[in-house]
Amino acid sequence: MITDKNQTQSSDEDKYYITAESVNLDDRTQVLNHCETFGIFNRSGDIVGQGDAVQGIYHRDTRYINRLGLKINNLKPIVLSSNVKEENEILSVDLTNPEMVSIDGDTMHHGTIHIGRSQLIRYGVFYEKIEIENYNAQACRIDLSIELGSDFKDIFEVRGLRRQERGLLYGYEYPDNRSLRMSYQGLDDILRRVDIAFSDAYDKISGFEKGEVTFQFLLHPKKKVSLHYSITFEAGNEHTEKKDFNEALKQVEPDLIKTKAYFPVIKTSNGQFTHWISRSKADLVSLMSQTPYGKYPYAGVPWYNTAFGRDGIITALEVLWAAPDLARDVLFFLAANQANTLNESTDAEPGKILHETRDGEMVALNEVPFKQYYGTIDATPLFVILAGEYYDRTGDLETIQKIWSNIVNAINWINQYGDIDDDGFVEYQHKAKNGLTNQGWKDSFDSVFHSNGQLADPPIALCEVQAYVYGAKLHASNLARILDQPKQAETWKNEAKALKEKFNEVFWDKDLNCYVLALDGQKRPCKVKTSNAGQVLFTGIADRSKAKKLVETLMAPDMFSGWGIRTLSTQEFRYNPMSYHNGSIWPHDVALIANGMAKYGFEAEALQLMSGLFDASLYINLQRLPELFCGMDRRAGEGPTAYPVACSPQAWSVGAVYMFLKSVLQIKISPLRKEVSFHKPILPEYLQSIEIKKLRIGDSFVDLEITRHGADNMIGVNWNNTNKEWRLIVVK
Repeated sequence: MITDKNQTQSSDEDKYYITAESVNLDDRTQVLNHCETFGIFNRSGDIVGQGDAVQGIYHRDTRYINRLGLKINNLKPIVLSSNVKEENEILSVDLTNPEMVSIDGDTMHHGTIHIGRSQLIRYGVFYEKIEIENYNAQACRIDLSIELGSDFKDIFEVRGLRRQERGLLYGYEYPDNRSLRMSYQGLDDILRRVDIAFSDAYDKISGFEKGEVTFQFLLHPKKKVSLHYSITFEAGNEHTEKKDFNEALKQVEPDLIKTKAYFPVIKTSNGQFTHWISRSKADLVSLMSQTPYGKYPYAGVPWYNTAFGRDGIITALEVLWAAPDLARDVLFFLAANQANTLNESTDAEPGKILHETRDGEMVALNEVPFKQYYGTIDATPLFVILAGEYYDRTGDLETIQKIWSNIVNAINWINQYGDIDDDGFVEYQHKAKNGLTNQGWKDSFDSVFHSNGQLADPPIALCEVQAYVYGAKLHASNLARILDQPKQAETWKNEAKALKEKFNEVFWDKDLNCYVLALDGQKRPCKVKTSNAGQVLFTGIADRSKAKKLVETLMAPDMFSGWGIRTLSTQEFRYNPMSYHNGSIWPHDVALIANGMAKYGFEAEALQLMSGLFDASLYINLQRLPELFCGMDRRAGEGPTAYPVACSPQAWSVGAVYMFLKSVLQIKISPLRKEVSFHKPILPEYLQSIEIKKLRIGDSFVDLEITRHGADNMIGVNWNNTNKEWRLIVVK
């Protein structure tokens, strides 16, 4: 039975839970994002500010615009189509007029005026171009109204946190007859401002003082008129460069070319699968924000449009074989933000890797602890794994040398701070007053528990974290050997070996046929079947005999829904397919499990997992895999059930397809041996071939074609490689 203590915990510790009320009004909302700014619009291109709805334009964790509405002659236009362009750069909306009367009193039948909206976000500015064309036989005069409003809510307020006080929201200001301003003096003494500037392509303007600006146009038959405006978001002494719509649009293409160059071009014989890859790349590119250290993949829109350590590392690992430069940038960013002091208010300890960084009023006032927060148990070993995997993929010793002290400090953190009770396992117990209670990737308050549903007491040692630590020490050992530090290399190798032996002895449960979720503070095992156990395979800590049994457990119907691996078995006490972590399906989690399965020789099961999520993508808008979806059984002719407040796009979800491809192809790029190898690659029936162009190998590029042929479905690989030092190896 769940104790009273556990029931009271739910009210205290789920304060960062995203409420169902904070949900889009329509599941067909449209998203634009660029760096620190993103917008969520309805299909009309409007923002409807009702109740706790999430729609709005956000900049640096503050919602600057919560209301944006377009009307023609005081009526809402009719939506014809609404699409975010394939590269995620522009929201394009086609509208037309309802039945109405012109300003001059003439009847205007519906569908005779076309209104085209093009919306764009670049470098802290929102741009819109509105084009109007008259298809009536005679000229007509119309009013076009734009309603604008702002609440300057912190994103944590939008997520559901209540505040006792807020700052001062000023009324509308209009510096001149082409400008409108809204501002807010926060409790953090920072003045946040919205400046709207309109072009002058209109006959008459009115309504500034109400925040609903009306433009009058004389529309001649078959003639197009246009209106441009920009919205700039600034705080304190910030000054953002303003451009007009066309100037901003010109900036898009070179930026996209530069960022897309991180990735090869991948095409397949299956158009839908190719679109899944292309959509994933476009989404990931849109989430890659520029930092002083290179690109960093922000976690997801809307709730996590910022740098997260764990998310950035896993995203970089997913795409590492295809886009190694992203891993380098992630390593530099996290090394620069590594903790070097002890600070309990932010769960910081020397050597620990960042969990999350935030901006905004509530962070500045310490109402939430996330300005630079370190409450994660797994980002630190994952950082070392990424460094090791990056070196294996690129041979870039210069980068490793630059961050070597960070790697050493990370391992020192594991040994000094990570193992709280000196039992050989790494545990967590939060110290920050407002910090996260659970600090693994399943960080909701109720995600770690015993078979009777009772929540586990800290300090908590998660099974997958031990696997990450094992992988980190092996990689650190290898890097130390390369850097001519044999004594340190041997020490870390022996520590990894001892951890593997102890882990398989303590965490394996023969009755579950699975690794237990965790050990609680009294070293009692949490004997529940979870996807966490599947991630154990990712670093190779599992004994081979146990791995086979674990794969059988994970692919059983209580864990595998038909779409993917559930986070929790249907047989467990707390199973709820509609929960955040206790029965839902997370694409990145499934991809990590598939990759681990393939490493142990279970490529067919990895292929089954890839196919399940590919099938799911076909039912999901834009083929964009969200942060998570519900864990109900797959039903014939139906798609997966959506989780209402899932982020989309989410970096490690859209990056999953790259890890799936790596898993089924078993591709490995080895710069030290000058080899591109495929170890027993397999392809599903729906993929006859895969073409990969401009895949980076060393200082050059290679083109590859992988083809399934013959009655026995053998896989052949051809390549176009001008670098004669490299060789291709295919193990069949």
